[in-house]
Amino acid sequence: MLRGPRLILRAPEPSDLDAFCRWENDTSAWESGSTFAPLSRHQLYSYIANYSADIVGEHQLRLVAEVDGSPVGAIDLFDFDALNARCGVGIIIDPAMRGRHLALEALTLTADYARRRLGLRQLWCHVAEDNKASRRLFEAAGFEISGCLRSWLRRGAEFKDVVIYQLLF
Repeated sequence: MLRGPRLILRAPEPSDLDAFCRWENDTSAWESGSTFAPLSRHQLYSYIANYSADIVGEHQLRLVAEVDGSPVGAIDLFDFDALNARCGVGIIIDPAMRGRHLALEALTLTADYARRRLGLRQLWCHVAEDNKASRRLFEAAGFEISGCLRSWLRRGAEFKDVVIYQLLF
């Protein structure tokens, strides 16, 4: 477990199933990712039951943010690239728990883990240009803008730009 002042980051547990169902099936969050359809309880249970914390073999790692014994969000490291010492990062905090700076604490803990334990040189993320809350979060965590992907995300009939952020260690 990774411990911060108010939360811990840990591997997913079967007791997280209801939270995963809420987060993964929240259609308002789909705009930030690449989800096209709802996920069943069975699919999410299978994911948790077969979860591997082997970031080297799986090229990804999911950590659950927990406060006072309850899951409040998840943070993902993905596209792990050991050769180039970099990894993508994404985060979701339960809507009921937003505005408490838990995302910043989870992101800071994860960045420290990536630098110290995984030996990474950088983390990166893509954030929709109009997602002001996420942009403030990543900037508060020390990420800097390194570019823009034009017309990268489709939202209905429109396309939105994505801002590329990097945190170099």
